[in-house]
Amino acid sequence: METNIRIDRATCIKCLRCATVCPSSVFDVGAGKEIIVSRPENCIVCGHCVAACPTFSVLHGDFPPEKVHPVDPALLPTPEQTLLLIRSRRSNRAFTKQPVPSDQIELILEAAHRAPTASNQQQVSFTVVTDPDKLQAISSHTAEIFYGLAAKIESPLVKPFVKKFKPDVYRMATRLKKMKQLLDNGRDMILRGATGVIFIHTPADSRFGCQDANLAYQNASLMAESLGVTQFYTGFVCNALIHDKKHRIEKMLEIDGKVHAGIALGIPKFRFPNYIDKKPIEVDRL
Repeated sequence: METNIRIDRATCIKCLRCATVCPSSVFDVGAGKEIIVSRPENCIVCGHCVAACPTFSVLHGDFPPEKVHPVDPALLPTPEQTLLLIRSRRSNRAFTKQPVPSDQIELILEAAHRAPTASNQQQVSFTVVTDPDKLQAISSHTAEIFYGLAAKIESPLVKPFVKKFKPDVYRMATRLKKMKQLLDNGRDMILRGATGVIFIHTPADSRFGCQDANLAYQNASLMAESLGVTQFYTGFVCNALIHDKKHRIEKMLEIDGKVHAGIALGIPKFRFPNYIDKKPIEVDRL
């Protein structure tokens, strides 16, 4: 479907920004730097042209005036503030029982939703789980899936091979079995008492679904940190989803598609007062 794009000649200052930033070659530059909308059918509705125009001269059918918002650079965080937020980010698993306020969850969702997606497909969807029974069921299903995997690894036919050639996998099997035992005794090592989880998913046939979802996670993670909401990546759950041929968690949550990422949320018992250095960065400069 062709997108309605026009140039307001009365206000256009011929800065060529729209033609420069367009990833789909929608625009050409004619004589006298006249902007020509040559290939509107190529538009992927990314909005780059509208966002780049300083005089609101790109009239785009998908971005009417109420969807275009000026940016005040003075309100943006400084590089030092941004880096401090990143440095202080921790996967904190020490939660209180207090639920995360719904308005903060909405801000986290908006941040995730605003992450870039391949070809601007915007196929990323979110499922928010705050019901305690469902959270418990997610941990239970995850533990059961891992327990089944551990049993296969420790079977008489597989165990000697894995123990000899893949000792890390064998050690992990012991840990996976332990998770279920701890959960049965009331200690959740999977969601750790998180009061909310956001699962990030795309249609099953999305070519770049994994990349898109994990870009969304990173946005969500940083927004949570800025709000003082503690979070961690639900790696155990996501890994269990890969191995579960019955799709128990997706069916329980009525998720239509493939889960690529998840973020566990909660109000922290404390904030980390320090940040620590990571190992020295390794960079190849070519």
